[in-house]
Amino acid sequence: MGGTGAPEWLIREDAGQPVLLALYLRQVLGIRSPDELPHLRGIPPRVNDRTEEAQALLERQWREYWAMTVEPTAHPSPVPLELVDGFETLVALPSQGSDVLKAAIMPYAGEALAFSQSAHERYRKDSAAKPGVSYRAYASAIAEHERQVGRRAHSFELNVQVLPLTQRGVWWIGSLTIAVTDGLRGDVVAFDAAIHPIIAELA
Repeated sequence: MGGTGAPEWLIREDAGQPVLLALYLRQVLGIRSPDELPHLRGIPPRVNDRTEEAQALLERQWREYWAMTVEPTAHPSPVPLELVDGFETLVALPSQGSDVLKAAIMPYAGEALAFSQSAHERYRKDSAAKPGVSYRAYASAIAEHERQVGRRAHSFELNVQVLPLTQRGVWWIGSLTIAVTDGLRGDVVAFDAAIHPIIAELA
């Protein structure tokens, strides 16, 4: 967005099914990382009964999958990816080194897929009901930042995942990606205040 010769900013907002699905699996598998990110609403976290070693291996494989899911171009797999049965095209894991994670997630395919579809559809309907609201929220924060610093905003890119998390807030989940609670995203004043530091950091 922006005119010819002017700095460009590109903000993509979504409630991506692959991200929702990964977080659902994180919760039902009892995975802690990323530690700072709250749980999804309405899904009871699993009581972990694995050995410390088994849990550590599962968490390491999940972190690699999470990084590839959130920012696939920044985290390419060193080996070919393979789709996992039951997850349509939404889960692709490295063909080597992800066997523990693959075995752990397969029993949850149906419920994880249903959850991600439902949450994504809810976001899509909310967005469609308020056309232009998304753009205005970011444009307003950028304009305010430009007023404060007395210059045009630098070009930047930002991905925003709007998620049904248990706590209101904004969290960095990648180098160019933030997660924001759906409740906060729907509160114009609070979201404006929350997004401003993010814009200031990038622009």
